[in-house]
Amino acid sequence: MKFGMRKPSLKKRISARTSLKRQIVHRAGLKMPRGYGWLRNPKKYAYNKVYNRTTFDLFSFLKKLFK
Repeated sequence: MKFGMRKPSLKKRISARTSLKRQIVHRAGLKMPRGYGWLRNPKKYAYNKVYNRTTFDLFSFLKKLFK
């Protein structure tokens, strides 16, 4: 598990928004309501919950700094 700042990756940021899987799910209307990740994949939900609490994003950190 990682602690501290996440290393930004432009390639991963773009691929997450333009992936074929995301487009298919989005256009078919198969999205689950927000907060239902535990129902879809409980193991991934638990990992992401811990990861997001132990790390921080550089861009969100800068946004808070200059707000």
